[in-house]
Amino acid sequence: QARNLDELYANIAQANAEGKTVMVDLYADWCVACKEFEKYTFPSEKVQEALQNTVWMQMDLTDNTPERQAVFDKFDVLGLPTILFFDNEGNELKRARVTGFMKADAFAAHVNSSVNSGASR
Repeated sequence: QARNLDELYANIAQANAEGKTVMVDLYADWCVACKEFEKYTFPSEKVQEALQNTVWMQMDLTDNTPERQAVFDKFDVLGLPTILFFDNEGNELKRARVTGFMKADAFAAHVNSSVNSGASR
């Protein structure tokens, strides 16, 4: 869990120090597709396997706060759900970004091809 950009970057640095990549799930309580990710996609065995070397963090962007706006501005987030991926050096893998709902099999395949394969940014 990260509440602001400082916490996010500190958590990414810690994960990187352990040799792990990072997935940041930007969600909000009012986001139906965000809840579908939590219920249908993330619990899947294939997804868990694909994310085994990835630290999963959530940022709750439900409330319209300056911290929320800073996240939207920093990462050019257009809407939710948005899932960001960072390599083991703290760089966002921009081609790996997910916007909108994905079913478990498609999401696992996406992670394996664009994050675990060391895809270029």
